[in-house]
Amino acid sequence: MHDHSMQQLMTHNFRALIDGECTPDIHSWLVDESSMTARLEAYCQKLEVRVVKEGFFPEHALTAEEYCLVVDQAGKQRFWLREVQLIVDGKPWLAGRTVIPESTLQGPEAALMALGTRPLGHYLFQTSSLCRDFLTPGMISGLWARRSLLRLAGKPLLVTEMFLPASPLYPLLATGSLPCAL
Repeated sequence: MHDHSMQQLMTHNFRALIDGECTPDIHSWLVDESSMTARLEAYCQKLEVRVVKEGFFPEHALTAEEYCLVVDQAGKQRFWLREVQLIVDGKPWLAGRTVIPESTLQGPEAALMALGTRPLGHYLFQTSSLCRDFLTPGMISGLWARRSLLRLAGKPLLVTEMFLPASPLYPLLATGSLPCAL
């Protein structure tokens, strides 16, 4: 299964938001430094992970921007690429793309390759070696998104999340809580 939202994550440029481009209620979702999985779980009876793509891929599977953000040194590398949708009570709320250099997957971090349908947030936020270099709110193809460079034991992984129309961010459009930035 490879749906339109995953295609957008892979091929469309992430655009960082400028100040004032969204209201504080939307902004709070985009800059939340806690587990987005936990935040979504607070809204639902059932959260499922639909794995769209997962495995090792060569560097040409990454966008140029992704490559620049996760590669510490030049040279041919493989990357663990995980693309998922988070399904909340039967509706897709979030599309996620995680890019992990093969060098990150040494030691305990090798467990990232065996997540299956377990949310990435459940793993990341239970480890004491997690730190965040940055969290950038943005947009991809007119949809709210965020991008974060995380480190586990000092080793990088890049997470890009795009909020889909069924998520709580978009009903705010109908109530006029948000300027028309889409």
